[in-house]
Formats: sequence, structure tokens, C-alpha cells
Amino acid sequence: MKKSVPREYFESLVIAVILALFVRTWVFQAFKIPTGSMENNLLIGDHLIVNKMIFSPALTGLERAILPRREIRRGDVVVFKYPEEPERDFIKRVIGLPGDRLELRRKKIFINGQPIDEAYVHLIEPPPPDDAPPTGDLRAWYGPVTVPEHQFFMMGDNRDNSQDSRYWGFLPESYVKGKALFIYFSFEEEGSLAGMFSDIRWSRMLNRVR
Repeated sequence: MKKSVPREYFESLVIAVILALFVRTWVFQAFKIPTGSMENNLLIGDHLIVNKMIFSPALTGLERAILPRREIRRGDVVVFKYPEEPERDFIKRVIGLPGDRLELRRKKIFINGQPIDEAYVHLIEPPPPDDAPPTGDLRAWYGPVTVPEHQFFMMGDNRDNSQDSRYWGFLPESYVKGKALFIYFSFEEEGSLAGMFSDIRWSRMLNRVR
């Protein structure tokens, strides 16, 4: 029996809604940058798409082919559940991997005794001079610590203004929600209602998160 046109439209709509909910729930998530902890890489008012599947285990070969997966790497920008308030989402950069011995000296990160190159880092104040002794200022000095198994050390790119692993400890792997992919919208939130259109940051649209 041939289906009526309204029924075909209705079924197509239902399928589209189900697929959209599947993608929204399991594959991608929208995330808005609420603070300046990732400046100047990510700005307040940036809206991101987050890949929620890239770090999850694949059950079948078909899943691996359709939605490629990989391990979390140093330098990945990820969205995760804030350990002290799991109902809140945070976004930071992965700095320390399981087994790494990590130390912050004069605002410079050392992994297993070697400094790492961090072109993305933004500092509000310059590092202490080379002859400055260690202090209790976690913006400049931290560790050494060893990252436990199945956990990560997270830091914001805006090192002088970031509530990160220096303050709340390591991030459990199970709290990671996904990897930030690209900016799909960006809006200068301090702008006026009258200048709404001009406050859109057009140059940031579709920029990859690096």
C-alpha cells in the first residue's frame, strides 16, 4: 500500500529529529566559552563544536571507520566535567599525560625534566627572573608531580588567569567529554544591543581550535 504524502513527510521529519538527537547526544556538542582562561586562543563569546566520540572506545570496526578515534594527546583542547562540580563543563588544554613527571618553573612547563614548547601560552605578567627563588605563587611554580594512571594535568592557555589542575588537581579520564574542533560562532558579549550585528566576530567563524 502506497504511503500518503503527509505520512512520508511526517516519517522523514521523525527520522531527521531522531538523527539530530543522536548526533547532539552522542557525537557532537555545542560549547560556549564563558571565561578568559583560554585567551588568546579562545575568547569569551566563542561558540565551539566538540567531538564527543574521538576519545571513546569503538565497539566495532564499522564504528572505527565511520567515527575515527584516538588516544588523548598532549596539547589537545578538551571539554570535561569540572572535578569539584561535575555538573559544570570546563575547557582546558592537556599538558600532562599519565606517567609524566611535571613541573612549573618560572611559568615554564617541564615534562620529565625537559622544557616543552608552548606557543599558545598567554601571560599577563612576565616570568620571574632566572635568579628568583621559588615561591608559593602557583602561577609561576608548581610541582614536581607525577600524573597518575588514567588521569591528566590540565592548564588554561591564559596561565595567569586560569583555574586549572594547579588548583584542583588531576583530571580523571572518565570526566573527559570531547575534543574542541572549531568555532562556529563568536560574539562580543560586552557590546550593545544596537550594535549586535557589528559585534559578531566574523573573522573567527569556522576557525579550528589548535
